[in-house]
Amino acid sequence: MDDPVHVPFFAPHLYIPAGVTSVDFYIKAFAATELRRFLNDDGSYHVSELAIEGRIFHLHELKKANGQLDPDTADGTTVAIGLFVADVDVVVQAAIQAGARILSPARDYDYGYRQAMIVDPFGHQWLIEMRI
Repeated sequence: MDDPVHVPFFAPHLYIPAGVTSVDFYIKAFAATELRRFLNDDGSYHVSELAIEGRIFHLHELKKANGQLDPDTADGTTVAIGLFVADVDVVVQAAIQAGARILSPARDYDYGYRQAMIVDPFGHQWLIEMRI
């Protein structure tokens, strides 16, 4: 695989509230690997760089002064993160056990996908999906 830092790719930054001390949800729910972390003096996360099967994303402490909002502060979300997986049901079950809340249970759609919508502990919506 090419070095992901030297080829174009999409790496979302998900804003999390100040004071977060664990990103275990992503590790348990999606088998993410934490690549790097930058902690504040109090031990809370400033940034966590994670990867799911080599695909990088970041959790970043929000800065309201920069106009950043997490889903709870915004009272909603403007994006759902689509995560294609080998088995929707297995991933959804792991996510629920790790603390996710289900918005829409897994089902097959006429357009050829099996999908479920979950919400992570920080309010981010994830569309867990696979082609069928």
